[in-house]
Amino acid sequence: MENSKNLRNWLDAFGLKHPLVIAGPCSAETEAQVLKIAHQLKETDTTVLRAGIWKPRTRPGNFEGVGALGLKWMQRAKEETGLLTTTEVANANHVDLALQHDIDILWVGARTTVSPFIVQEIAEALRGTSKTVLIKNPVNPDLALWLGAVERFYEAGVQNLGVIHRGFSTYEKTRYRNNPEWQIPIDLQNRFPDLPLILDPSHIAGRRDIIFDLCQTALDLNYDGLMVETHFDPDNAWSDAEQQITPATLHQMTIDLRIRKEEGDAIEFKNKLATLRTKIDVMDHKLLEILGKRMKISDEIGGLKKQNNVAILQTKRWNEILGKMILEGEENSLSEEFILKIFKAIHQESINHQKNVMNAK
Repeated sequence: MENSKNLRNWLDAFGLKHPLVIAGPCSAETEAQVLKIAHQLKETDTTVLRAGIWKPRTRPGNFEGVGALGLKWMQRAKEETGLLTTTEVANANHVDLALQHDIDILWVGARTTVSPFIVQEIAEALRGTSKTVLIKNPVNPDLALWLGAVERFYEAGVQNLGVIHRGFSTYEKTRYRNNPEWQIPIDLQNRFPDLPLILDPSHIAGRRDIIFDLCQTALDLNYDGLMVETHFDPDNAWSDAEQQITPATLHQMTIDLRIRKEEGDAIEFKNKLATLRTKIDVMDHKLLEILGKRMKISDEIGGLKKQNNVAILQTKRWNEILGKMILEGEENSLSEEFILKIFKAIHQESINHQKNVMNAK
């Protein structure tokens, strides 16, 4: 994607003075529901109405969408409000039906992105069209797989492209439905700065109370837009009720979010500094998560030593770790003094954890 600057043309054409806002229900439920939400969103900064027509559910038996019937409702909403429309497509048949109903933007879901075969099928179905395609990150944290999906569309002649960061699945329990793993979209941004990047806070959060904070982090990292699930009655939504907000809440959120404007050298400096600091905040959070996991392993080691009546301090093992870390630190441009301070502190905390376990009754 050597001419990646062209990928922004579809976004720049809107001429927006604020980040792109894509909003609407997780699922299209009824025509009345879609139209009511669309008209309420018309009074916000929303540019594109989203709604799930086909819903890929993790397990059978849950609501899987109304199907092609919902595309007619989207068409009518577009006619009445002037909002553009977008929905998820998961195969070539979905693409054909979406094109027949003049859906403006198609998005590829996280479960689809993991399959190069299906991505290629969808890309071929869109060959020769000028539609905009947004590609969600795969469910697993794999940047190469994400970029590979983008490249398949680009090579099929689809050049109106963007990506959606919706978080990544994890077996570990976190405060998120899908762990954000901010470093992955940051890496993508660094490699392709002109590829529009949109946050889907709803699927990362899994609950509405932390959506604002996620959006603010995204804007601090210079994301180009937000895709937020909205419903006039979120608690009674047919799918993903906990993560949807009302159009009124969305409107207030867009007012409260801090959006940096690039005006003048001083402002540009502050903006760049704020972005870099947010990146550091993301990495610091990740460091704490990793250290917390490391100490849980230390607790397990303490329990094992207690069972086998083994001393906490293992000098030979400690010296081996320290020597290896100093060498690896040098490879990453970290001084020996710094490595010694850091790992002595980590080692002491590990000993404290093991002591607590061994002294517990």
